Amino acid sequence: MFDVIVVGTDGSESAGIAVARATALAKLTTGTLHLVSAYKGVSVASVGMAATAGAATVDMDLVNRTASEEAELVCERAASEARREGVKVELHAVPGDAADVLISVATEVHADLIVIGNRGMSGARRFVLGSVPNKVSHHCPCSLLIVHTGA
Repeated sequence: MFDVIVVGTDGSESAGIAVARATALAKLTTGTLHLVSAYKGVSVASVGMAATAGAATVDMDLVNRTASEEAELVCERAASEARREGVKVELHAVPGDAADVLISVATEVHADLIVIGNRGMSGARRFVLGSVPNKVSHHCPCSLLIVHTGA
């Protein structure tokens, strides 16, 4: 049924709820759980624009390496519980927009299901900034489970 499950995490409590649901599904189906953490990298263009505005110079490699390592740690923390449950886990720490990264990883691994929390789907913020669940729902290459993560 769901042999390949993708779930995103940023280390937040609400993402943890989505990861727990995805872990439970992967355990039931003996599927593989792909934990994804997207991070914002620093580009040459953004550093150049900041420099013209008078901002201090930044070591891009250090900033990007630190962001990547943090995303990997977020994935590792989320993976520990899944592994305790006997679920096969693969980790993906990828630079980029969270929704785009989830869609890309799901396509790459031929996912059967993406599990995502509902954070950002209500309130005025969704109209101004959009939301990861909304964007994923419109471009998802497979089935999608949006988990209610509120109280």
